[in-house]
Amino acid sequence: MTATEAGTTTGTFTPRPGAAPPARMIRAQAALETRMLLRNGEQLLLTVVIPTLLLVLFSAVDIVAVPTETAGGAGKAVDFLTPGVLALAVMSTAFTGQAIATGFERRYGVLKRLGASPLPRWALMTAKTCSVLVTEILQIVLLTVIAFALGWSPHGNPFAVVLLLALGTAAFSGLGLLMAGTLKAEATLAAANLVFLLLLVGGGVIVPLDKFPDAAQQVLHLLPISALSDGLRDVLQHGAGMPWADLGILAAWAVLGLGAAAKLFRWE
Repeated sequence: MTATEAGTTTGTFTPRPGAAPPARMIRAQAALETRMLLRNGEQLLLTVVIPTLLLVLFSAVDIVAVPTETAGGAGKAVDFLTPGVLALAVMSTAFTGQAIATGFERRYGVLKRLGASPLPRWALMTAKTCSVLVTEILQIVLLTVIAFALGWSPHGNPFAVVLLLALGTAAFSGLGLLMAGTLKAEATLAAANLVFLLLLVGGGVIVPLDKFPDAAQQVLHLLPISALSDGLRDVLQHGAGMPWADLGILAAWAVLGLGAAAKLFRWE
């Protein structure tokens, strides 16, 4: 072997120590986060089973009287329920599931160890956000297929729907990270599940907000789950244009939640 060939061979197998590019680290961490979520039975119950059961049960059985009028005339209960259940799916993943998972990662020192790795902290949060988005896409596809099978007839502008879902995800992610980064893991577990149940009932998901007293409605309309479900319902059920008021409420919650989480989040 000549000196040139030896140098070429040595160069081929010479280690190149150092961190991988940020994009590659984010993809790897996001894939790991997604696999962990999909393998967690409790998370699947929260993000997939409960929304699916609510959609099928309340569409098939007349438990709660809901307005069924659509942009195309008389509709079905599924036309009212589907936008609310889509909003619930976003909340279950971006808020409840992320808060609980991140809270226990913080308790067991996972976040501290990852923070000391070559993966920057902003890249870790980006990977978590990507994992949330992937899970939401899977949820929305599944729920949409089930809704169509139940006779759903959507209307409206798809861009408005995407914008509502994006702002809803940002709002709930900020609130979830704020809770996970400031409370103990056990408190986060209890609080996140309690908020999930309360907003399921009082957020316009299944029960129309006009069933509540007028004074309560004024407060409930300002909640992020109410803004998301009402906005989706205005577009998908009634064929409305851009729901600016609901988008404004979601944007305000997103700014407040993400800003507070960035300032108050504790990694240990």
